Amino acid sequence: MRITLQQIRVFAAVARHGNLTAAAAALYLTKGAVSQSLQQLESHLDTPLFDRVHPRLQLNQQGRRLLPMADELIERVGDIEHLFGQRADNLGALHIGASQTIGNYLLPHLLAEQGVNQHQSTQVTVTNTQNLCQMLMNFELDMALIEGQHTYQELVTTPWIQDTMIMIAAVDHPLAQRQSLSLDDLNHQAWVLREAASGSRQQFERRVRPELQQIDSVLELSSLESVLLAVERGLGISFISNLAAQDKLSMGRIRALNITQRFPRQLHLVWHKQKYLTGRLQFFCEFLQQWGASQGQGSSPE
Repeated sequence: MRITLQQIRVFAAVARHGNLTAAAAALYLTKGAVSQSLQQLESHLDTPLFDRVHPRLQLNQQGRRLLPMADELIERVGDIEHLFGQRADNLGALHIGASQTIGNYLLPHLLAEQGVNQHQSTQVTVTNTQNLCQMLMNFELDMALIEGQHTYQELVTTPWIQDTMIMIAAVDHPLAQRQSLSLDDLNHQAWVLREAASGSRQQFERRVRPELQQIDSVLELSSLESVLLAVERGLGISFISNLAAQDKLSMGRIRALNITQRFPRQLHLVWHKQKYLTGRLQFFCEFLQQWGASQGQGSSPE
């Protein structure tokens, strides 16, 4: 018996959803048909592809080796069908990941500008850099736009655009009344910061905290909006993306501190080196680079 495309599609769906019922629903098959196809594939390869951890099926080492090849095969078949007009109304799903600053304040504008429409299925996951990189490693995302740094050699990372980190405080905070500040002036302050796995927190720990002798307290929050609200209510000062702070700054709800130092940071596009880049994914990445270049910030791939 030969391996069939349906067996490959079933394998990929079970890998994505973690159980037979959800995979069957996604493929419009019965649970029995999905179970049979998976058993046939494992029998043909003479190896199990999943660890059965009730109620979930988790990829084992062999399954993780097969998944990127299965994804590539499925995508290539989709490209062939689209090329010859059999799927003209379906340009392929795209699953994008984005760090919170990019996902909340930049990506919606970019998707609208690119012209994503009802015929193109697009799913966006917004979370911190560490979570996004882990999802890329598990082939749960096609690509991601990240703010932080990572150490995964399996991921291709290319510079995209630059952002600027700024210090913010409540309008009536004493530091907001001063015309010029240095990092020394930020000692003995209460801080409102993102969680440790976020790109913003990485920037703070690498570029600001080593310069401070004393921090009075740290309020750690998991979203940018909660950080901005806490600063507005006078709970502390923060180190945050200029993109994220712009709305509240323009409304006069918070103030940017007049720090003499500047804190630019590079944002990146990331994908797994074994990920097959579909036509739509390539087009989207090219659009992002062209948009960055139009802002005077585009970069060539590393």
